[in-house]
Amino acid sequence: MTTAARIRKVWSDVVLDLGRQFRWSFLPPLMVYFAAGASGLTAIVGTFFVKEYLDVSPAFLAGLAFWAGLPWALKMPVGHLVDLIWRWKAGLIWFGVALIAGSFLIMHGLALRLEWMTRIMPVTWWYVLSVLIAPFGYVVQDAVADAMSVEAVPRVDDTGTPLPEAELRAMHTTMQTLGRFALIAGSSTVAAANIYLFSGIEDLPQEAKGQVYAGIYLLALVIPAISVSGTIVAAIQKRLTIRRLIAAGLDRAAALARFNRDDEKVRPNWWYFIGGAAFLGLSLLVGLGDVPGSQEIVFAGSMGVVLFLMRQLIRALPPEKARTLVGTAIIIFVFRAVPLPGAGATWFEIDVLGFDQQFLSVLQLLTSVLTLVGMVVLRPMMARKTIVDIVIILSIASGLLSLPNIGLYYGIHHWTAAMTGGVVDARFIAVIDTAVESPLGQVAMIPMLAWIARNAPENLKATFFAVMASFTNLALSASSLGTKYLNRIFVITREVVDPATGQVTTPADYTQLGMLLVTVAVITVGAPLLTIVVIQKSRFPSTD
Repeated sequence: MTTAARIRKVWSDVVLDLGRQFRWSFLPPLMVYFAAGASGLTAIVGTFFVKEYLDVSPAFLAGLAFWAGLPWALKMPVGHLVDLIWRWKAGLIWFGVALIAGSFLIMHGLALRLEWMTRIMPVTWWYVLSVLIAPFGYVVQDAVADAMSVEAVPRVDDTGTPLPEAELRAMHTTMQTLGRFALIAGSSTVAAANIYLFSGIEDLPQEAKGQVYAGIYLLALVIPAISVSGTIVAAIQKRLTIRRLIAAGLDRAAALARFNRDDEKVRPNWWYFIGGAAFLGLSLLVGLGDVPGSQEIVFAGSMGVVLFLMRQLIRALPPEKARTLVGTAIIIFVFRAVPLPGAGATWFEIDVLGFDQQFLSVLQLLTSVLTLVGMVVLRPMMARKTIVDIVIILSIASGLLSLPNIGLYYGIHHWTAAMTGGVVDARFIAVIDTAVESPLGQVAMIPMLAWIARNAPENLKATFFAVMASFTNLALSASSLGTKYLNRIFVITREVVDPATGQVTTPADYTQLGMLLVTVAVITVGAPLLTIVVIQKSRFPSTD
């Protein structure tokens, strides 16, 4: 096969095949996912608003961030609620839109009509209200979008014939790939938009800055508008399809049955709501009190609640599928729970390698863009390979891709720059490493989401997504704890200067960073591979 023929084959198998598998029914959930990704539009303006308008301490903001994160603990009961009111789940999107729009309008008013709004209540109270109501809206929308992503994949063709399992698997993988694609596309879009919106703002007077901030918050109303447009598009698609089926000879009842689940009646399982309340109550109890080891307590308690709910959930599956789900979930959990180097690696890049804010921002945007490309390129592999195969490949790849960062610490960029006339310097190596590594984190989750979409009971799809999302997100908490422990073993400090005296109060010390990077690389490869060996030899092998 010639090189040109290989290129045409790759283009057909990777890009054109994605287009062939796309269905217009995918569009509504993708719009909701895109809106969620675009929520970062107001992140930077929010940071500057706090700095310039509010007199609050970092401790206050950290506490507020804790409270703002609590709504995500409610995704489990919200997911079950979506299953209970499946036919009317679009109403939850409207509810979420109202909360998100209300948050943006409050901040728009503070930026443009501060004096008038402070006559009603203090500016800090307004800000707290805005910060707290938006997450509730995003949680509700996320739970509904997960359900919509399952509903978007057709189970039969135009003649009513059930689709083969292989085709369903490919379409579910495509749907979940496009869902992650939409999320990251949203964040990439607003990252690029912020570069334009904040251009030259540092030279403006404070009043003019306030007008820019207000304009950004007003522009942000496009985000909830996109979400609600997704439900409108879904309703239009449903109506047009029903008309087409009736025109083809079906009666209205039979046409409507195409959109109904196999078992529309779902009995409420109160354990999901009790578990969600316990999850929330534990977080509140620890958050309000100065409890030693609070992070570990919340993690252990949350894990106990989620595992209990998972046990309740897998009873709805056949024993073979239940064992597969348990084994697969453990493998994905360990893969996502491996520790990271922590902030010390970034400090080193700034202080020693000379990476400035602009270059780090470029890397961040590059990560988002290349993650999109990577998910498209790797989609055929995700559709063909088992989850175990994918985790093995990603674990080894992650270990190999940690080598450039280790090399930068030990000065490999000095040698490469000398050999290439300064071309392959530290920044060049960082860009290449980021380009290759970008898609790996998202790829691991897509096959598991596709598995849930295919195999979860028809009347519990949203519940499965919500509980499994809580379980895999706890892996990120485990990763943070592991990162904290490693940074206590390998102590790294950056230079801290007293602004009043100009004296160095804490000297920079990166001597242990090299061993930290090596340790993280070993764990990144070893922990998932060891887990796969153990799981595959147990009674819970992952076979899908």
